Amino acid sequence: MEAFPVIIGRNHRMREVFSLIDRVACTDSTVLIFGESGTGKELVARAIHYRSPRRDKPLVAINCGALPEELLESELFGHVKGAFTGALRDKKGRFEAADGGTVFLDEVSEMSPALQVKLLRVLQEREFERVGDVRTIKVDIRIIAATNRDLEALVKEGKFREDLYWRLNVIPICLPPLRDRRDDIPLLLSYFLRVFNQKRGGRLEGFSPEAMELLMAYPWPGNVRELENLVERLVVLKGEGIVTPQDLPEKIRGERTSRTSFSLPEEGMDLSSAVNNLERQLILEALKKSGGVKSKAAKMLGIKRTTLIEKIKRNGLEQLLSKTADGGVPFA
Repeated sequence: MEAFPVIIGRNHRMREVFSLIDRVACTDSTVLIFGESGTGKELVARAIHYRSPRRDKPLVAINCGALPEELLESELFGHVKGAFTGALRDKKGRFEAADGGTVFLDEVSEMSPALQVKLLRVLQEREFERVGDVRTIKVDIRIIAATNRDLEALVKEGKFREDLYWRLNVIPICLPPLRDRRDDIPLLLSYFLRVFNQKRGGRLEGFSPEAMELLMAYPWPGNVRELENLVERLVVLKGEGIVTPQDLPEKIRGERTSRTSFSLPEEGMDLSSAVNNLERQLILEALKKSGGVKSKAAKMLGIKRTTLIEKIKRNGLEQLLSKTADGGVPFA
């Protein structure tokens, strides 16, 4: 991952995120980043660090959900020789290694109750002890945490400490899912196309209107990460030319016809998202059949032209329809 990340977006919600990053970067306030998996939480954490006065000091990241409690405690706080079986020498923890810099705690919601108590002390006092030691270590660190879960709900369920939640949630930053910033999809596709053409030696030129229509209608449950992986796969497997619907995975091509099936999956569904997707598909189809003439498309849909224009804006379809050049908001 680049030390100075690039975050692509022109959507108004992403512009709000950019503004927040600018305002909090110069402070030492604790930041809590909310967002679904794949929305770019670590990119935001890195942007904050590298725009802060701590930029020349370490940025130390750890995934709290990737390690069992015993190992996570040692990773965070360090340990002394003999503290537990396998502790053959003293070891610095991530907090100590980040002295003067920033610690990024991803998936902080997965931390055990015992570790939550210790993290609360670090936030309050900026001090801790290594596992198996009695000596107190003081550090100068900024903490940025992230979660893809509803921490307030976890607090109510007794699974996350309320006092820790309020200590972490000083500056909240909420990253929107890709389905709520669809006008950024063409920008992201163009950006990743350039990146992977260069990395993988590809010569993909872009996407056909039909392929773009499908990509705009797809709900992207894996968010930007899923889109990035798709573009890399297309560059590797197709290699050159224009991406057409036939080049896309079946789950994306299936979005075109999914509106004809209204059966409820066993695992349930997001009704609001399904209704929004159906509306987008019908608007795109009406515009296609009307040759892009909005008054005709509105008549086909049984709505006013002004209502259609508003729905086009709300669904992020302006960029696709106007075929504007790609671009982005660099954050470095």
